[in-house]
Amino acid sequence: MTISFLTLGWRSLARDLRAGELRLLIVAVALAVAALTAVGFFADRLKGGLQRDARQLLGGDAAVVSDNPIPAAFLAQVQALGLQRTQTLSFPTMARAPEAQGGQTKLVALKAVEAGYPLRGSLRVSTGPNAPDALTRDIPAPGEAWVDPGLMESLGLQMGDTLLLGDSALRATRIIVTEPDRGSGFMSFSPRVMIHQADLAATGLVQPASRLTYRLLVAGPDPAVEVFVDWAQTQVLQRSVRGLRVDALEGGRPELGTTLERAEKFLNLVALLAALLSAVAVALAARGFAASHLDDCAMLRVLGLPQRRIAAAYSVEFLLVGLLASALGVLLGYAVHLGFVALLAGLVTTSLPAPSIWPVLFGLGMGLTLLIAFGLPPVLQLAQVPPLRVIRRDVGGLKPASASVLGLGMVGFAALLMAASSDLKLGLIAVGGFAGATVLFASLSWAAVKLLRVSVNDATAPTALVLATRQISARPAFAVVQVSSLAVGLLALVLLVLLRTDLIASWRQASPQDAPNRFVINITPEQGPVFTQVLKDAGVTSFDFFPMIRGRLVAINEREVGPDDYSEDRARRLVDREFNLSHSAQLPQQNETVAGRWQPDEAGAISIEEGIAKTLGLSLGDTLTFDIGGLQITSKITSLRKVEWGSMRANFFAMYPVAQLDNVPATYLSAFRAPAQPGFDNALVRQFPNITSINTAATIAQIQRVLDQVSAAVEFLFAFTLAAGLVVLFAAVTATREERAREFAIMRAVGAGQKLLRQVQRIELAGVGALAGFLASVVASAVGWALAKYVFGFAWTVSLWVPLLGSLAGAALALAAGWWGLRDVLRRPVVQTLRQAAQ
Repeated sequence: MTISFLTLGWRSLARDLRAGELRLLIVAVALAVAALTAVGFFADRLKGGLQRDARQLLGGDAAVVSDNPIPAAFLAQVQALGLQRTQTLSFPTMARAPEAQGGQTKLVALKAVEAGYPLRGSLRVSTGPNAPDALTRDIPAPGEAWVDPGLMESLGLQMGDTLLLGDSALRATRIIVTEPDRGSGFMSFSPRVMIHQADLAATGLVQPASRLTYRLLVAGPDPAVEVFVDWAQTQVLQRSVRGLRVDALEGGRPELGTTLERAEKFLNLVALLAALLSAVAVALAARGFAASHLDDCAMLRVLGLPQRRIAAAYSVEFLLVGLLASALGVLLGYAVHLGFVALLAGLVTTSLPAPSIWPVLFGLGMGLTLLIAFGLPPVLQLAQVPPLRVIRRDVGGLKPASASVLGLGMVGFAALLMAASSDLKLGLIAVGGFAGATVLFASLSWAAVKLLRVSVNDATAPTALVLATRQISARPAFAVVQVSSLAVGLLALVLLVLLRTDLIASWRQASPQDAPNRFVINITPEQGPVFTQVLKDAGVTSFDFFPMIRGRLVAINEREVGPDDYSEDRARRLVDREFNLSHSAQLPQQNETVAGRWQPDEAGAISIEEGIAKTLGLSLGDTLTFDIGGLQITSKITSLRKVEWGSMRANFFAMYPVAQLDNVPATYLSAFRAPAQPGFDNALVRQFPNITSINTAATIAQIQRVLDQVSAAVEFLFAFTLAAGLVVLFAAVTATREERAREFAIMRAVGAGQKLLRQVQRIELAGVGALAGFLASVVASAVGWALAKYVFGFAWTVSLWVPLLGSLAGAALALAAGWWGLRDVLRRPVVQTLRQAAQ
């Protein structure tokens, strides 16, 4: 034959597509590519949007962020370099409506700005909730406040009405539509109130222990900005300043980037799981494809076609299949990423640009690599089929792929998975976790198959059950593959459902019924006696009331300490930030001493929470030096405490066991359960206008809404994981289709009816699916129990309904996949099947 391998490959592709023999391969590759490119498109657009809007997100060309006033040296350096500058001050506080208009209160994120804000980007404001918005270079005039639209509705105010902030009364004159440097984090979810810097002092809201965020924004020629950024970062590295960071154009808003990076990594983890399952499906489907083409290749060899040309023809066919399946996967991934954008709309505050070409190229490369690594090795064996197979079907069968071929394919695929994860640790977790779960499920399913064969009595059990048991035990390897793959796909979904429903409900129930639901901060020492009396008069008999002091850890055992002394991120953050310290002669009720001794009024002593002691490498007898408002206090660790953080009580990392701590600036914190009487919160803020009252119930509900958004996106992607598991099941079932057809044909030839064989098929498939669902549910319940005990810290009883419902779900899915893959086996004439087997 003189036909070229290109022509032969094209014709083979057209024939196999018409025959439907490539559908499974195309679906498996498309699923893997869709899962990975969906995350890729989303991440690419987020990255593009952050890079495009970096200056707007900063509010300048660079920003210095601190929890203390910006050092004078930084302001002098800005002036020396001829840069523009402006400063902002942000913190949470309470806003309230006048008593005549209902006196409602609301936790807000207050920002005080000065002339020139923002240096980059623009505010977009409107004159009313439904009025058209416009860009502005102005800021609120003294005596005015600009607010988010939701705040006006919450407080029942109209434009032009008075808004009360602490001791000041300001007029609401503008609605904030867009704020360039809004950022992320907890306070970004609170309504914004923006005022002029000149109005801040009169509010009386800034107290010694207030958690304030100072931002110095700078702008100017790029060379001068780079000089300033280098100088500022040098100051940070030299520890000449603490609690300060420099945000430059390249980094953008690091807290926003970190949040999105974590979300991207988690979504990537789910996508990698779908890709790994798809790899198994491709390997099974390709082997079935090769087995069905053995006779065709033997005939081509008889007609004189060389081995090299046959191999080249199938390589061309698989290359084209890979391109087609990858293109379909890219299109599906793009559609799915639009779902991510919709589900996470509230978390993405910037408009997203069009994606780059990178996710498309990556998707095509992933699809081709997946097909070549796992699909091509068994297909290339077709070129080695001897011509003798035309008359002897017992020769020229498929052989297991060589270790070198499989190894090369795995290395290529693993490299792409690492590229997809953008994180070596994440990639290793994905591959290692997949391998571990697969080994676990494979071992359990292998034991179950063996137990099934022994436990079913051929003499007493129903005939259909006996035959189904023999079918499963005759092909234990395929049964293990089916159970393991479907169980891995179901495990992720069952675990996510448990986390979203049962575990969260149990965590809420585990909280004490009388747990505090209000945290009040910024209570001045002078207000303390009156504040506690107000609580008692309102019927609040049990409440926490502790001094709160801001202090920075500057030395351990008389050796200066800083973030660079630690490698763990949490330790670095703790050392760089200011601690909330407190003091009390008596050990707080919700604390337990686990090491050392709490001695009331012991001078020079300090008690540390055991978790932070472990993080910072502290032990009994160590000395700690805290800088509190310029006063350095050195104390020795005399006790370690276990703190019940889930108690919703007032808790502190570090406490001095004394009733008085002289010469340190402090405010007070109170935690209590608010009485049911209407208007209590409004009256409290009205009487103490400088306090900040946090309704933890509303805060948790708000955080829960955010978690629900993220969970919905994860569930959306987990559908690909389950689909990939079903494709593996389908591939494993169809891989034995011809063998099943021959067995059923022989049974029918000796008198078995279609009804009996249909029952056998259903029992086998339902058994495989039920076992997979049962194993997935049991393992998910075990993981959920471990999370409840060791992460959330509460008791959780696994519901017996979980394994039952998991088994039913697995059985239903397996029956659906098996019916689709084997629906023609019982319809095929017995004579046709036996003739094909004898040829």
